[in-house]
Amino acid sequence: MGLMTGPLMRTKAVLLALLMATVSLSGCFGEEEIIPEPVPVIEENPRIFVTDKTGASIDMTAINMTFQFSDVGETGKEPSIGITSSGCIFFIAMEKVMRSCDGGQSWEETQDPVACSPTTSDPYGWVDPITDRVFGVQMIGLETSWICWSDDDGQTWMGNPHDSGTTPLNDHIKLASGPWTDSGYGALGQFTSGFYETAVYYCYNKLAGIFCFTSFDGGATFATGGQIIGLATTNGGLHGAISTAPDGTVYVTPRVATPTVIVSKDNGFSWFERTMGSDAGTPNPRKNSEVSTDTDSNAYHVWTGADEGVYMSRSTDSGETWEQESIRISPAGVISTVFPQTDAGDPGRIAITYLGSENTEMLNQSDIDGNPWNGNAHYAPNNATYHLYITFSLNALDENPIFHTYRVTDDPVQVGSICLNSGDCRDIGGSNRNLLDFNDLHIDRQGRVYVAFADGCTDGCADNPNASAADSRDGRGAVYYLASGPSLYVADGELEPLY
Repeated sequence: MGLMTGPLMRTKAVLLALLMATVSLSGCFGEEEIIPEPVPVIEENPRIFVTDKTGASIDMTAINMTFQFSDVGETGKEPSIGITSSGCIFFIAMEKVMRSCDGGQSWEETQDPVACSPTTSDPYGWVDPITDRVFGVQMIGLETSWICWSDDDGQTWMGNPHDSGTTPLNDHIKLASGPWTDSGYGALGQFTSGFYETAVYYCYNKLAGIFCFTSFDGGATFATGGQIIGLATTNGGLHGAISTAPDGTVYVTPRVATPTVIVSKDNGFSWFERTMGSDAGTPNPRKNSEVSTDTDSNAYHVWTGADEGVYMSRSTDSGETWEQESIRISPAGVISTVFPQTDAGDPGRIAITYLGSENTEMLNQSDIDGNPWNGNAHYAPNNATYHLYITFSLNALDENPIFHTYRVTDDPVQVGSICLNSGDCRDIGGSNRNLLDFNDLHIDRQGRVYVAFADGCTDGCADNPNASAADSRDGRGAVYYLASGPSLYVADGELEPLY
């Protein structure tokens, strides 16, 4: 009974000459780009699930939601997304900062070629939800980073290099910001003038583990920090996004086999480690678990479990303790998941996105190595299909939370396996590393959910019901956002479409 059908509006940009109106946009490098207007397409039979904390379907009406699609028009591997208070959406992936101030109807490149130079293929983006400062971070080779920022919706930029050290390497760069506390580095602000309104954090990994730094001047410089405890040394210190809470608590999630968070309550001056959910430990290889926090600083950690479902553990004391019985977020019929991302609004109101497969008929059939497939996306058969799912819960703190899941894509995001370990990728008509390591989800000031992802199955792949892995090697940037449905902030009620 958990599976329901109903109308779901999807506007997907398709390259049909008779349906396309073009807009000429000049990027900061003087290149003209032709961005097609989105073409409305009605998906007549969306996949909708209502499930309990075990992933089992329950007899309950699903939350009524519609989602809007936007084609960014650029490569979107490892995208970051953020929304300023003016409503401008920033999508940062590969070499470019893309901006849309009209609800995704059009996109333009917006970074400054000097302040944000040099650009590379491994950036990260962040929008400070308190100050509206937009950050673009570039990894320069494997040694140094370049951080630029804008305080006027990307009209003008400033930037500085950050020396990440020359050996052995740095990677997996992440940046975030959050409130100052009254202890540790935050206490310095009580006696020192010139502190930026929020603390800005920058983390990356080296072979030795995870390194995190705190900026006092809004990300211009990072003078304090270093190697933090809770290191994932056996996996090179790879970690998920940095998350911050309204009370100033900071979370970093390492890549380890037992779900783990590294926590700071003094703006990065000191860190401690906590584990949770050992009953649904994570498989290897895996990427990027994440923590979200609500307006009361309750924390929700999500990750892909050993059975390839998406799981959650909760903390109601700012990361000090975590429940050890994992809660399943993804429906039981979604037997393979990757790239779980999350954000939260008011207490118990959270959203989660991930890529997932419902190819239950392929379980125990031969994977790409000739072994029985157990659902691990890294070894998925060549005709397995992965879609984008978005899950809401409005009572995630309850003893028995309910999850409302929409599969928002009608054609697959990926066909075949998804490489989760850069040293072990397959070359079947091109590398299956095409989606890289993560997607992103954030909410705006009205509690509207936005999801950024890379679409690996486009054009001929999307139109071909018999597409195989060799057809699915793109990484086109795309966004879904909540058009109508419940805000994650109670006071904002039911949201209406932006346009």
